[in-house]
Amino acid sequence: MKALYVTSVEPYSGKTALCLALGKRLQDRGLQIAYLKPVSTQPWRTPEGKLADEDAAFVQRVLGLPADPTALCAVIVTSSTLREQLKGVRRGAQLEDIKAAAERAGRGADVLLLEGGASLREGYAIGLSNLRVAEVLGAPALVVVKYRGEMSLVDDALTARFRLQEQLLGVLLNHIPEQAMSFVKEYAQPFLESEGIRVLGALPNVPRLSALSVGELVTLLDAEVLTTNLDPNALVETFTVGAMTADVALSHFRRQQNKAVITGGDRTDIQLAALETSTVVLILTGNLHPSPLIIQQAETLNVPVLLVKSNTIETVEAVERAYGKTRLGQPEKLESFLQLLGKYADLDALDREMGLA
Repeated sequence: MKALYVTSVEPYSGKTALCLALGKRLQDRGLQIAYLKPVSTQPWRTPEGKLADEDAAFVQRVLGLPADPTALCAVIVTSSTLREQLKGVRRGAQLEDIKAAAERAGRGADVLLLEGGASLREGYAIGLSNLRVAEVLGAPALVVVKYRGEMSLVDDALTARFRLQEQLLGVLLNHIPEQAMSFVKEYAQPFLESEGIRVLGALPNVPRLSALSVGELVTLLDAEVLTTNLDPNALVETFTVGAMTADVALSHFRRQQNKAVITGGDRTDIQLAALETSTVVLILTGNLHPSPLIIQQAETLNVPVLLVKSNTIETVEAVERAYGKTRLGQPEKLESFLQLLGKYADLDALDREMGLA
């Protein structure tokens, strides 16, 4: 059985998305895939009340893996277990738990995908750093490096090498803005490779992959759906707040495609302007029901209308916290990411390094 340890320099870099896409690609090749998250620092309760990891449960569901979601994470760090570890209770024994869980998860599989910590700083306090876990499991590490600036990109890749040492298989650069791609190709990638760091790809930033779905918005905002038609998989790429005059709003809305418009339930003029342009969903705040005219027009145009109890500022803040942190749950997003990997990443080189060529 082959194993690959996937981690990232910082949270929300695309680590889970990469695990999901690699798993799907390998499944399409007829290989048996297993998945494990050795350490989770984000405890989550299943509907049955059991402790698990939400990302792990998500990967299990999308890839159709037979394992129980609660078995897909070996160590779940809670406030109480952290205190026990700092007091020395079972310190060191958790590595044995991780090895046993990896052995169980990988039984009968061709490839075991291991999703590492959310950042390279994680796990030192309890003796479960990314390096230690990857070493114990004998798994080469692939690190996702998210673009935050030219120098930061290079520094983060060098940090990955410093933290993971010989365990580092390579890095995948992600979320590269169009205007930065020439810097990456001409300067960053050649430099990193001259430093002995294998760059397996540089993925451009694609806003649609960071989009929120209408279904996610309904759940996130605890919204009431006022229209009969709703496609939960419809994607929202941009958000705009309707807090201006109708004339200004119409001009502004025409420049934005595939958007959600957030406005008060009493702003009929803004709502009509939104429905005249490329609007995916209309979000009405303040628990104020709109005019029947709005509902009728929205039904005709197949634009769902959501009613939320929070005010406009609170709604915008909730969306901002979630935007860019969404998963590849929609088939369109997963397929787009797979195509992106195929075009901009050297997956053949990854296969060779893992012995899967």
